[in-house]
Parts: sequence; C-alpha cells; structure tokens
Amino acid sequence: MHIARSGSALLAGAVAVTLSVTALPAASAAPSSTAVISEVYGGGGNSGATLTRDFVELANASSGPFALSGLSVQYLPGAPSAGSLWQVTPLSGSLAAGGRYLVAQAAGTGGTVALPTADATGTTAMSATSGTVALVSGTTPLTCRTAADCAADTRIVDLVGYGSAVVREGSGPVAGASATASVSRGASLADTDDNAADLTAGVPAPVNAAGETSGGSGPGEPEGPTEPGTVRVHDIQGTTRVSPLVGLPVTGVPGVVTGVRTSGSRGFWIQDTAPDADPRTSEGLFVYTGSTAPTVAVGDSVLVSGKVAEYYPAAGTQSLTQLTGPLTTVLSSGNALPAPVVLDARSVPGAYVPTAGGGSIDALPLEPGTYALDLYESLEGARVTMSDTRVTGATTAYDEVWVTVKPQENPTRRGGTLYRSYQDQNTGRLKVMSLDAARPVPEANVGDVISGTTTGVVDYASYGGYNVQATELGTRVDKGLRREVTRKQKKNELAVATYNVENLDAHDDQAKFDTLAEGVAVNLASPDIVSLEEIQDDNGAVNDGTVGSEATLKRFTDAVVAAGGPRYDWRYVAPEDGKDGGEPGGNIRNVFLFDPERVDFVDRAGGDATTAVRAVRTKKGAALSVSPGRINPLSTAWNSSRKPLAGEFRFRGKPVFVIGNHFASKGGDQPLHGRYQEPVRGSETQRVQQATEVNTFVTSLLKADRSARVVVLGDLNDFAFSPAVSALTGGEVLKPLITTLPVGEQYSYVYDGNSQTLDHILTSPAVRRFDYDVVHINAEFADQASDHDPQVVRIK
Repeated sequence: MHIARSGSALLAGAVAVTLSVTALPAASAAPSSTAVISEVYGGGGNSGATLTRDFVELANASSGPFALSGLSVQYLPGAPSAGSLWQVTPLSGSLAAGGRYLVAQAAGTGGTVALPTADATGTTAMSATSGTVALVSGTTPLTCRTAADCAADTRIVDLVGYGSAVVREGSGPVAGASATASVSRGASLADTDDNAADLTAGVPAPVNAAGETSGGSGPGEPEGPTEPGTVRVHDIQGTTRVSPLVGLPVTGVPGVVTGVRTSGSRGFWIQDTAPDADPRTSEGLFVYTGSTAPTVAVGDSVLVSGKVAEYYPAAGTQSLTQLTGPLTTVLSSGNALPAPVVLDARSVPGAYVPTAGGGSIDALPLEPGTYALDLYESLEGARVTMSDTRVTGATTAYDEVWVTVKPQENPTRRGGTLYRSYQDQNTGRLKVMSLDAARPVPEANVGDVISGTTTGVVDYASYGGYNVQATELGTRVDKGLRREVTRKQKKNELAVATYNVENLDAHDDQAKFDTLAEGVAVNLASPDIVSLEEIQDDNGAVNDGTVGSEATLKRFTDAVVAAGGPRYDWRYVAPEDGKDGGEPGGNIRNVFLFDPERVDFVDRAGGDATTAVRAVRTKKGAALSVSPGRINPLSTAWNSSRKPLAGEFRFRGKPVFVIGNHFASKGGDQPLHGRYQEPVRGSETQRVQQATEVNTFVTSLLKADRSARVVVLGDLNDFAFSPAVSALTGGEVLKPLITTLPVGEQYSYVYDGNSQTLDHILTSPAVRRFDYDVVHINAEFADQASDHDPQVVRIK
C-alpha cells in the first residue's frame, strides 16, 4: 500500500441518512473534503444588525490549497418560483489549507461595523432568514430549484440552505438565521451533507484569507489589545479535547511566544507563564495567522485577541485548538521560556487512548495520567523535551522523522518499534519536525538515535496525529543500519519472492529501475519466481486506454540482467481499462517474473481479464484451467481492486501453483490517533471478501490434489492478526510464514513509526521444508525505492 500525501487521500465524513419518507434527497452527492461553505449571513445592514453587509465565508478542510479561479458563489431565494434565478458572484485566487475566504455581498442601510477586507465582492441581496447558497464549479448560473434537481448537478461543490429553504442538503435547512445571527459549521467544518445537523446559528464572525475579523486589523498591528483580559490559555484549552469557548471571541490572552511557523499553516505558539493546578488543561496554544506570516519572535511576551476555533485537519481526526483572526500586541522581548515537560518512559502512560464504543472521545474528560493521547492533548501547544530518542520511522520527503521516547517498547531486531495488535498500541511514538528552516530534521534511518535534547511544542496534524514542532534538535547518531542480502537458493530449492515495486511504469527514471532491479538480483539473490505488485501500464497515469506492460517489464528485466541477475521471462493478465484501482489511468496489475533456466511456466490459453481460473483434477494431480489466470475476476470482492494472478509452474518436473495478490488498500480507515475510538476499519470488509475468494480457490486446488504445493503471496495490505489474514488461512489451507519468524522480525513495512506487516507469503500443508526471509532494504531507510520490503521463501 502506498499512502499518498495529498488532499485526495482524506476522506469526508459519513453521509447522514434520514428515514423520513417525506424527506427530500440531499443536494450534494458526497460530503466535501476540501472547500466548504463555512458561514452564511444575510442580515447585513438590516435593522438591528451590527455588520453592514451580507457575506458568505468559505473554508478549506483539506491539507492542501484549493483553487477558486473559475468557481462562483451563487444564491437562490428560500422559496423559489418558476422565474427565480440563481445570482452569481465569481471567485478568484485560491483557498489556503485550513484557511478562510470571505465573499462580501450587498450592503444595507443599518449596522455600524464593516466586514474585514473581502476576498471577493458581489451585489447579491441575501435574505436574513431564508435562502440557499451554493459553491459552484463554473460561473454559469445553476438552473435547479429543488433539492432533488440540485443533488443531481455535479457542478455543486457545497450547498447550504437556511431558514425554510426548499433547496438544502439532507433532513432540512439550518434554522435560526436572522438579522443578528449567521449560520455556521463551526470550527469542525462538519459536512455530512445534512445542513440541519452540520450548521448552527450564532453571532456572525466573518474571517478573510488574511485572518482578519470584523472591525479589526491584521496580526501584529498596533490596534491589538493593551491590557490582559480575563481569559487564560488554560481556560481556552479546557479539560476535554474541545475548547469550552469554541466559536467565541477572547481578548488580551497573555503568553510568551514559544515557537513560530512561517510556512504551511502559518502562526505561532504562546504559553502562559502562570499555569493553573489542573494537569488536564494545557498552557500552550496555537495562534493561526492564515496567509499572513507571523511578525512575533520566540521570547516575546504578548497579548492576543481572536476567535477560539477547533481545527480538524481531516475527517476522523482529533482537532487542534487555536485562535484565529488574531490581533497581537508585543509587550516585551527576550523573555525566558516556560520549562518544558519531559517526555520519557516514565511520564508517558502505557495505555493509548480511551474508548467510546466507536463514538467520539471529544467530550470525554482528559486522563493524562492514564492514556498517552490524553497526555499529549493535555500538552497541546505546550513545550516538551525528550532526550536520546531512537528513530522508529525514517526521515520522509516532508522532513519528518518518527522517534520513540520508550526504548524498550516492542523493539524490533533492527531498531524499530513493532506493531503487534490492535490492542497493543505503541504509546512512545512521536513525529518530529523542525521549525528552523536552517536546521531541518536530519536524514535518519530506523535504529539511528537523535542524541541529546530535542525540544519543541506539541502540535496535531492529519498524518500521524500528535507531533513535536522542534525549536531545538538533537544530533543524529548513525547506528549503521545496512540493507540485507539473503542467501542464494540451493540447487534443490525453489525460491519464490514477492515485491511491491510502487507504481512502476516505463516512464519512470532509470535510477528507480536500477535500484529495484538490484533489490531482485542482489538482495533477493535472484529468486526463481518473483511476484511483482504495482506494475502499471506502459504509459503510467496517462489515461488513454493503454493496458499493456511490455515496455515496463522489458526495462525492468533488462535492469535485472545489468545488475547481475538472470534473464527473466514474465507472465500477466492485462486488466480491463480502469477496473483495477490504483493510480487513475495506471491500470495496476500483478506480474510473475521467472527464470526459465530454473523453472518452467505452464502456459494454458484462455486467461483474460474476465475469465475465472479453475482447479482441474487430472490423473497426475491438480492443474489450472488457464495459466496465467485470474481468480473469480467478476466477483464484487475485486471492485476497483487488483485481481489475484494464478500461475502453474514446474520445478524439477513437479508442479507448483503460485498466486500473486494485491488486496484493497487501507484508504478510508479511521486513524489510530483519531477522535473515534475504537477506530472503524471500513476497508477491512473488502479485504476479508478478497481473502475468502482466494481461500475458496486454494481449497478447490487442494480438493483436486491434497498434496498440491501452493504459494500465496503479495501485498495483502493487512496484518498477520487481522480478520483478512484469518479468512485467508481458514480451514488451515494456508500457513502464514511471517509468524514463523522471531517476533522482533515480523514486519515488512513501516508507517507512522510502527514496524508492521502488510506483505505476506503463505504456503499449503504440502510445503513442509522451507526457509523464509523478509529482506529489509526499503521500509526502514530514508532513501528507498519502494515503501515495502520484499520477502522470499525457499522450498525444498
């Protein structure tokens, strides 16, 4: 499984469903995971209003920018007639990750407070009490006037109906809009396609792209507060994961600046130097400055006014409590920083997180002495320090490294931290990033040590959850991790390997081919059979109907020869265009390489993308009806997923059946560190179905010949202790070889600092004498050709 680092990898929340037979359908096909309409106010300039103009505020719920050029905000009256027209306000620019974008609409004669500088301006006079606002791809006016018709219009990115609006999402429009009240999604930016559930009425609080709020000025300008207010940081953080003051303005919050971030999610952290006595309430807080770079420095004593918000970086994650639209006054500089909290094996609890029966833990009182995630939440935004930490996840392309503050927690033989079960979480793992651009995180491999002191502030992000934004970094000590080389198979041993080569296609750089080929020829010692996962069609992600992989495989096998390996032949079944998942246009598939000097491939014609391979009983034992062939390819278990490749081989005259697999990815599962506990592993259902299909086929082979030698292998995208692997081995038809290794060696993949197993080799009962090896050449290294380690079994 390759986990993409983009907004498209983030999943939106589940769609709310109503059982009412009178309910109209939702007016959007799926919840947005990018841009949403975050606030709508039509009472600007009305009698009793404070603000002088109507407005629509947009927000970006993803981790990447969202382009707005060519899009529009459109408005329709709440009770449209046949002649009602959508009114259009074109947009421009882009919406920053986690940012806001303010669209000003018509002004009235009332009100006394101006909006902050708008990012776009229209002339639409919106109703204060009832109407529909849509974010639309394009500037052509919509024509739909019912919820059902609007639900069918794919141009609608997001839609909000308020008051008594006929056009709305879900069970009904959001209530409560008036001359003095807007409707808002709140800090969570909840979007379950149900306006009544996702939005609530409250005091209008427009924020523009610069983070400015009504009647104020930008961060750091002299109009900031001059006297401390009554609210302290610990009052804002509260005793749960969500601030008791969320959505409210606060004035003159005191603190000392402890960290500054000038790129990405810009802002700075403050910490109160007069803490309370409650260990549940953090004394640190992130101040989000939006597109404006912060002008404060570490050590500044400041007063900050702004709006309390909870930022959820992705669907299912916990939130980050922050101040938005800040006004900041620097009182003095060069002040001493609060002493950091020490994180080590003594201070971090052994239990990971409380459970809520699959529900949200947001409202549970924190127990920082009991649960690790509660401890980290109680330190959100505060200074922490750790010493001599061992690297458990190599430095990434994003200058992040995973370390553990618990050196004895489930160690692997090579210095990682083993993920052993759903119940046995590794609580000492933390991701470290640097706030100093001049001193990024060092390039480190698993097992290396970040020696000395690393100090910074606790942050929370969609990838990995709690992390430390370092203001002081320790020094990397190289512990000499080396890439493994397995032994060569003996003359009477059949060597069968699996290797996920991570979206390989003929357009990739030669260096990638050469490194992967060296892995096969040298590190795997040129196995007789290699099952490859993630071979794309020859033009990769170009979506033009190409499904062949001949050029890709020619380049790869040539590179193996150049690395000193044999001249492999190959077999595969070309997929139907767009039916096997993976990168759009890539037509990913499984492929067999084999050394014709050592093994024979039994070719039986008829195997194609839709024909199912069958086990055939013969006088000489089992055989395949087609070879190569696919296992039940029309089963719904394989929807948008790779189909297993079955091949019949002969080694020293005896048949061996090899089945290459690449099960459905874990994309969409709720994160381990998220607010829903225990997390739902929604993708698991399909993998269990896939495992059952393969198990059924292997069972049919063994019924045809109980002494058949079968090797099932590949990227199963699941753990040895998972229901999917249990379904695959059901009836004791297959033995998972990963469990035959010492515990500290049972892994082939590293994710979020956890060494874990997604790749597997399993064998039938007739395979009694074997030698099995996971060959660690990728997953533990900062420089890697694939994110998976290959593995090999040698069968006598």
